[in-house]
Amino acid sequence: MARDMSDKEILQMELDQLKIEVSTTRTAVSVNCKETMEWVEAQTEGDPLIKGVSDDKNPYKGDKGGCIIT
Repeated sequence: MARDMSDKEILQMELDQLKIEVSTTRTAVSVNCKETMEWVEAQTEGDPLIKGVSDDKNPYKGDKGGCIIT
């Protein structure tokens, strides 16, 4: 796409992109990290990787036999 464009058109595209980026609201990394940690901690209650799955809801639990290769 850029091969078919003149230098002026490419520079205009870059300028438009920079205008979009400069208008984006920014927040400090520390604020984002705090919010992410709070969200993760709020989600841990229902997370099966942290709490585990109860036996009655676990389809892989129990003795279902095995595979015998003869």
